[in-house]
Amino acid sequence: MSDTDVIVVGGGPAGLSASLYTQKNGLETILFDTDSTWMHKAHLFNYLGIGSIDGSAFMETARTQVDRFGVERKQGETVEAVTPSDNGFVVETPADEYEATYVVLATGANRDLAESLGCSFDGDVVDVDVTMETTVTDAYATGAMVRAEEWQAIISAGDGAAAALNILSKEKGEHYHDFDVPEDAAGVFGAMAAEE
Repeated sequence: MSDTDVIVVGGGPAGLSASLYTQKNGLETILFDTDSTWMHKAHLFNYLGIGSIDGSAFMETARTQVDRFGVERKQGETVEAVTPSDNGFVVETPADEYEATYVVLATGANRDLAESLGCSFDGDVVDVDVTMETTVTDAYATGAMVRAEEWQAIISAGDGAAAALNILSKEKGEHYHDFDVPEDAAGVFGAMAAEE
């Protein structure tokens, strides 16, 4: 069984955003991505800061970003169950079991894992607070799981970031802000370019 800080289930904008923030800020993160995101049917004209991009191209760029920060991305490995454990959660796949302190569910409109984990629902959607934490402590739900119809890539990415920042705040014992300046980017991307 592999042990890590954060497991993110779902590789759309919410899951990629959550995993980027947690890994970038020092929490070992595993992302399970089956590539079943709706983004492959999309073309983004409404994502702030992006004039126009095909959904699949957006996903390729986002995956490259999380890979560069060192997220352990389990591409094509399907999560079958998430259960509470003494140390957080156990995530089961056909290949292995993984344990993490925190879990972020980002499975689009598929709410089966949240239901089996025991998360409360508000009607048809998973009940979360403003930080995206469910009624199960240290379990988060994001994107279309928590919204009846507001299914936008930028909203989902924001949900993933909110979950990650709450996890980071819990870990650091104070409100955490992920705020970079140009020198930070030069250092990070300069080091990445040197590695390539």
